[in-house]
Amino acid sequence: MNWFQALMPKEGRFFDLFEQHAATLCAGAQSLHKLLEGGPETPAHCAAVAQHEDAADQVAREVMLMVRRTFITPFDRADIIDLISSMDDAIDQMHKTAKATNLFEQTTFQPHMLQLGELIERTAKLTAEAVPLLRSMRGNADRLNEITEEVKRLEEESDHLYDAGIAALYKDIGRKDPMAYIVGAEIYDHLEKVVDRFEDVANRISGVLIEHL
Repeated sequence: MNWFQALMPKEGRFFDLFEQHAATLCAGAQSLHKLLEGGPETPAHCAAVAQHEDAADQVAREVMLMVRRTFITPFDRADIIDLISSMDDAIDQMHKTAKATNLFEQTTFQPHMLQLGELIERTAKLTAEAVPLLRSMRGNADRLNEITEEVKRLEEESDHLYDAGIAALYKDIGRKDPMAYIVGAEIYDHLEKVVDRFEDVANRISGVLIEHL
């Protein structure tokens, strides 16, 4: 009986894990946003991002194990893997950003960096709202589509913030301190990639909707 029960549907468990991972995205984004406020607490916020990334990795590994062990999944196995992988990529990129700030011993940040941090936190919250709605895709399709479109809009906004930030960085620092410009540009690059990763998550969710509705 035990082996048979192991093959029974565990759809709810998959969604529980998706939501658990989305919670780590929100926590990681909040810590990253606080990091970008600068000050003496910056290293502590870097460490917090790393802790959230580690928790997210554990959830992602559990999802991968369940995909292999579960007979019936809530939707296509490849879509499950792509979704959890894209979510994990988002917090991995947050961790890379935090590591870059720590590596270069940065405790002060440009205004546009802080704005990008706020935008990252908004995209994380939208992702955390979308994930539970996948439990009932048909009934929640309209809101899911709204969320994915909003994430894409925020990604476009992040591109503008990135361009404005790089321009300001060059004007204020680049000519007199080239190394500081290089460091700042790298941090901007990491931040912009975080939003790109959240857009990837939104695209995965859109793909699941298209295939299952």
